[in-house]
Amino acid sequence: MLPLTAEGSGAARKPVPFAQNPFNQSFAQFSPDGRWVLYESDESQRREIYLAPFSRASEKHQISPNGGEKPRWRQDGKEIFYQALDGQLMAADVRMRGETVEVGAVRALFARIAKVVGYPYDVSADGQRVVAVMPVGRQQAAEPITLVENWTAALKK
Repeated sequence: MLPLTAEGSGAARKPVPFAQNPFNQSFAQFSPDGRWVLYESDESQRREIYLAPFSRASEKHQISPNGGEKPRWRQDGKEIFYQALDGQLMAADVRMRGETVEVGAVRALFARIAKVVGYPYDVSADGQRVVAVMPVGRQQAAEPITLVENWTAALKK
């Protein structure tokens, strides 16, 4: 992490590790209130989703019960989304009260979304809509896509 302000007079801003350990950690995101960090780690020998207070990374909570990757927050901070290792899109209810967090039900939303580099999905601010990259079966022909360029010019006519 890199503090936005320097501590003390004349002090330089210096980056400080959030969670310094020998494990691979990625896809970190701040909670909407900036107090928590959601991330993926392989410290259990498989990728899992963890949530930790920004100020105390060692006090982490495991969100995914059976492996997970690529977490995202709902805009109000009451739900966490992630991709299970089998490709399912999952959602976990969370309740944060000051410095404590309670993880509620974890449920599957979609049977399988595509495994891609980066995020294969995004969630609307209210968590009610999802756009996701879905795998296409080899037997199915993909529907053609029509790209309309300069479409705003057609609105003026």
